[in-house]
Amino acid sequence: MPDRNRLNLVLCWHMHQPQYQTVCDGHYWQPWVYLHAIKDYVDMAAHIESIPLARAVVNFSPVLLDQLADYVDQMHGFLTAGEPLRDPLLGALVGQYPDSGSARVDLMRTCLRAHKTRMIDRFPIYKNLADMAEFVDQDSNYGGYLNDQYLMDLTVWYHLAWLGETIRRTDSRVERFMAQGRGFDESSGRDLLAIISELLVGIVPRYRELALQGRVELSFTPYSHPIIPLLLDFSAAREAQPDVPLPAASGYPGGAERACRQIHEGEEAFARHFGFRPHGCWPSEGALSTETLTLFEAAGIRWTASGERVLRHTMEAQREEWTEAERHRAYQVPGQRLKCFFRDDGLSDLIGFSYADWHADDAIGNLIEHLENIALAAHNSPETIVSIIMDGENAWEYYPENGYYFLRTLYDRLAHHPGIRLTTFSEYLEEGYKTLALPRLVAGSWVNGTLATWIGQRDKNRAWDILVEAKLVFDRVVASGRLSEEQRILAERALAICEGSDWCWWFGDYNPGDAVAQFEQLYRTHIMNLYAVLGEPTPLSVREPFVRAGSGEPARGGVMRSSGAL
Repeated sequence: MPDRNRLNLVLCWHMHQPQYQTVCDGHYWQPWVYLHAIKDYVDMAAHIESIPLARAVVNFSPVLLDQLADYVDQMHGFLTAGEPLRDPLLGALVGQYPDSGSARVDLMRTCLRAHKTRMIDRFPIYKNLADMAEFVDQDSNYGGYLNDQYLMDLTVWYHLAWLGETIRRTDSRVERFMAQGRGFDESSGRDLLAIISELLVGIVPRYRELALQGRVELSFTPYSHPIIPLLLDFSAAREAQPDVPLPAASGYPGGAERACRQIHEGEEAFARHFGFRPHGCWPSEGALSTETLTLFEAAGIRWTASGERVLRHTMEAQREEWTEAERHRAYQVPGQRLKCFFRDDGLSDLIGFSYADWHADDAIGNLIEHLENIALAAHNSPETIVSIIMDGENAWEYYPENGYYFLRTLYDRLAHHPGIRLTTFSEYLEEGYKTLALPRLVAGSWVNGTLATWIGQRDKNRAWDILVEAKLVFDRVVASGRLSEEQRILAERALAICEGSDWCWWFGDYNPGDAVAQFEQLYRTHIMNLYAVLGEPTPLSVREPFVRAGSGEPARGGVMRSSGAL
């Protein structure tokens, strides 16, 4: 029986990286999938495993799971049969360096993409190598002086810095690497690659076992992380922002069918990796609309969630008064079984943007004080549930030791607090707590309760128009029947990748210029891959950059955003 005198609390971590692999050649443009895997996914599992009473919801995007599986395959192929590695950074780890000086400078710069204080300066030898790199970076003509030994040492240290703290503290092989410090060779790189491969192989089984033990609930996101409300109707953006400019296209062709397909493919991919079907769905970026809830209900999804500002906008559209206590409840559309939870934006943002600079004990003490005040304000109502939902990977490099002390203290103190009960969304629902009626939802996301991060600005709208044009070609070619079954399946996958939310996330001058340029180029590459699979010429408009260079310096480099941003 549940303890109805304690405050229900759900910690929900969303694990997601966009599609960095191109469908035509299998090449990886960025290494963030495997780097975050060996750092953040490994560490999060270890922290939960270490506290028997810890509970959490961990959400995996299927496009991430598929890329993790591909990394496992390519590393196994290299280690057992010498098959080529399709990620250039992994290739560099085993001594596959470019010849030209400029390309060597690019590799050097790649090995500096880490938090300077927490991940580079922490290790004296890595800091020394990075200081040398900064000198070379001032003039690329010095690239020819970057010899193989320097690149090997730098690449090895980059990967050592990206290893999870729980691995660094427990794996004797890693300890030997750290102790050696310099003079690594291709054999060293291969040994480190084997450790990375071992960590990746273990991720899905570890989380599956935690789920089977009832210590973690695993949930999913529609396949390629699309903004479902916008696939269904561009004008959904005007429910929260009536004057927002929309793309020239009137809507996304066949959007309802594509939304259903994304949901179905997401469930299928999740089941393929974990061996069972999920009960819940964190929609991409918490983006919901009334029509999206209807699709989730039809798919048999039991729960979903969004940001508290979506709930606030919804309630304020129905009546003038809004009470704070209403954020911390489960909701249900009349006539539906689907339940909807809403994120506590303030508490989630404290973890994402504030507590990294606090001592772990002080941060957790502050968080618990907030939770105790919520319980007091709710008069210890048994239905009260606080949902902390946030990025599960990008926050921790800003914390000392990858959040080791914060996360270990978080789980330990919450699990043993007499007035707080760590739970999961499904466990809460199984216990039969009463829900509140949810009127027609005002469409929005966890970012400020709107959809403005993905539509409404010139470059974002242009990206949608490019996608609409490609979708019309896709429909025409598929209807012609000239694609083989294998080609049709590949074309559908290529289209799904183009529908992901991550591209428009980065378009905007408030983001760093290099990130904007990289993601714009990757988006156009995915679009060009779609045309190539369809056997159609790529329009000139797709071959030329269309996004203005960003000049912003957002917190956390733009990979995370507070709920009140934009």
